[in-house]
Amino acid sequence: MPMLDELMPWGTAPLRLGRGWAMAPDAASLKARWDAVVRAEGPEQDALFGCTRARTPRSAVAALPGQATGTGRFVREEGRCPTPVRVLHGAFDEQWLIPDHRLIDAARPELWRVADDRQVFVVEQAYAPGAAGPAVVASALLPDGRSPAGRPGRIRPLHRRPGGLEPNLAPGLLPLLSTRYGREVGAGEVVAWILAVAEATPAGCAVPLTADPQLWESGVELGRRMMAVQLRGAHGGERPRLPGGRRPYVRAAVPARPEAIGYDAEGEVLRLGAGRISPVPAGAWDFQVGGVRVLELWFERRTAGAEPGTLEAIRPPSWPQEWTSELLELITVLALSSELQERQREFKAGAEITRDELAGVLPPPAAARRPASVLDHHEEGPEGQFALL
Repeated sequence: MPMLDELMPWGTAPLRLGRGWAMAPDAASLKARWDAVVRAEGPEQDALFGCTRARTPRSAVAALPGQATGTGRFVREEGRCPTPVRVLHGAFDEQWLIPDHRLIDAARPELWRVADDRQVFVVEQAYAPGAAGPAVVASALLPDGRSPAGRPGRIRPLHRRPGGLEPNLAPGLLPLLSTRYGREVGAGEVVAWILAVAEATPAGCAVPLTADPQLWESGVELGRRMMAVQLRGAHGGERPRLPGGRRPYVRAAVPARPEAIGYDAEGEVLRLGAGRISPVPAGAWDFQVGGVRVLELWFERRTAGAEPGTLEAIRPPSWPQEWTSELLELITVLALSSELQERQREFKAGAEITRDELAGVLPPPAAARRPASVLDHHEEGPEGQFALL
């Protein structure tokens, strides 16, 4: 079978923050953390900042593409925290990140350069033997690419340039598929097909290509439904909703500091301390990525303790109402994803297009594996210099 690495040649490794305090489930904590490290001086600032080989408060770093953040050395910073941006942490956890290159060891600027309201990121999930969960997920938000288990996968944008231009597909693939299926095939269809049929293997993510035009249509329809759920209303779509009578509601308020999460399968009740949410389908509770239950990990990231005196210890004093709203949406996304996953298990690609037929397309040329040059906007270099790309 062709590999995702061949069909979508350009991809990057995951983001590497280098310091956990630059990302959080809420934006207010990030602003408080910023203020604390900016006020500190000398060794105290170094300790709070979390110095690494790639970043210290004295590092000279260019601005992230598309972000109006400072490029002077952080040790001289006196301004307010840059406006946090929404990112995808792992497979389904939407969090906030301070978009300041001085705080991120490896930010992958080439991804920020093509992130816009038409971009879709395909994120490989790390292979874990025998583990349940999707092989790839789609995101309209910039993903950090981190998987709950195993080695990190790669991040592959659908478009190589801003504005939805130049699909990140092997040259010649779309014409070949169009000829094979008797109609013009678009780049979005290929991504939908990938979501529907991708298989995680020790060698990477495999993507069978059906030789049957009718099976192609069925797989694309399934993949589009999966993508619509995962994008959560981005790009003009509708936010995912369960049918009336199956939508989760708060039956008992989540306490200020819920200590544990649990599930009552018989009553379809999700417990957060004394809080109660129902109905929660078993498929949502059991949904896993890389063998890790998504709801449990989501809760742990918001309630696990942090070392006193660190910036990570700056958190909301009590459970914010926004987290409850986000949890209700996550339950909906996982419930719908679980239903589609059942269809995905039953779907078969049938007779496949052979590698001989793909000989003129695969392997892709080396140039397709490199990011495209994007020269149509100003990017500030270190210490306010103009960046030449």
